[in-house]
Amino acid sequence: MPRPLRVAIVGAGPAGIYAADALLKSDVAAEPGVSIDLFERMPAPFGLIRYGVAPDHPRIKGIVTALHQVLDKPQIRLFGNVDYPGDISLDDLRAFYDAVIFSTGATADRALAVPGIELDGSYGAADFVSWYDGHPDVPRTWPLEAEKVAVLGVGNVALDVARILAKTAEELLPTEIPPNVHEGLKANKAVEIHVFGRRGPAQAKFSPMELRELDHSPTIEVVVDPEDIDYDAGSIATRRGNKQADMVAKTLENWAIRDVGERPHKLFLHFFESPDEILGEDGRVVGLRTERTALDGTGNVRGTGEFKDWDVTAVYRAVGYLSDKLPKLPWDIDSGTVPDEGGRVLQESGEHLTSTYVTGWIRRGPVGLIGHTKGDANETVANLLADFAGGRLQTPAAPEPQAVDAFLAERGVRFTTWEGWYRLDAAEKALGEPQGRERVKLVEREDMLRESGA
Repeated sequence: MPRPLRVAIVGAGPAGIYAADALLKSDVAAEPGVSIDLFERMPAPFGLIRYGVAPDHPRIKGIVTALHQVLDKPQIRLFGNVDYPGDISLDDLRAFYDAVIFSTGATADRALAVPGIELDGSYGAADFVSWYDGHPDVPRTWPLEAEKVAVLGVGNVALDVARILAKTAEELLPTEIPPNVHEGLKANKAVEIHVFGRRGPAQAKFSPMELRELDHSPTIEVVVDPEDIDYDAGSIATRRGNKQADMVAKTLENWAIRDVGERPHKLFLHFFESPDEILGEDGRVVGLRTERTALDGTGNVRGTGEFKDWDVTAVYRAVGYLSDKLPKLPWDIDSGTVPDEGGRVLQESGEHLTSTYVTGWIRRGPVGLIGHTKGDANETVANLLADFAGGRLQTPAAPEPQAVDAFLAERGVRFTTWEGWYRLDAAEKALGEPQGRERVKLVEREDMLRESGA
């Protein structure tokens, strides 16, 4: 009797779980069957949803319910707290599996070439997100002394950073933020947040719902300058062809024409301001200089030569994430992705790397919403299955599932399991119960391993 198709997926965030789901829904899952092992370097699954989504976004965290249903399937095993390539290498994986799918995410900030970016008080958004989401591998404290703060970027991460900085600690307490984050936010002195975009309202990358949520807080007054509401032919075409862009522009227009209210924290959304320099004294941020831009007719902008200095003492850059380079795989340094063709890893020679695939951000870069990775996963899995049907996959030396457990045990790797996630989940919910909170997230890796039974 033929054995099931054995597939390893490196990265147990949404992209990896969607790939597992696509495999389970394929004809191959019925005959000869599939056997899937997910490897995750964190002790807990769900990747970006646990460590990249702001804690006051329970709607997005609801995606976990659907992902849970996939991981509950008996054909899937989870190996958490297993690092690639430190604990298991590509050669090791090839010994156990017919195919390997890499679905790792992005944890670093994309560089921004602006003078002064290295100053004390200049931060990457990714680092701040990791702190407030309780990532175990970052410091437990965050400096929040600045009363006036700049956020560079007009995407959803910029909104998240601005919103967390503008809200009070008490507003965020009902969420799953860990105690160290709550304590840190209690000391936050920010009362004025300035978000800067170099182009106009029609080019903003906000999601309409995320943008509108800014205005729901009783402590945040959102302010838009009427002079920043401007469109050229390219902008009008964008609005006509993109419903979301049109909704964002309408929301911004409505905010621009209303009177400024009395809520204690002001959150300014600035357009047509391009960061020119982060100003410093004695190695610390003391301001931001921007150049006013103007639309050029196509939706793009040009500099006007007019500069303005903004009185801020902290600057957060939210200009995109950058994926971590994966050893043993080809790498495109400019895009921060693994070169591919339909999810098949592409070598410099132009040939496919046998039995090796990518999906999600490591494949196309950190763009789009969480749900967009589903289409990626379907395409990658379809090509993997085509290679399986065509006899193009390699044959592993030890395809038995227990061989993986034995290998990790021999290496002394403490790994968590799906059953262990249920224990960790219950422990975090129990921590929240006395305070009437859904959960309190555990931060320390050792605590997570202990509660998971690893």
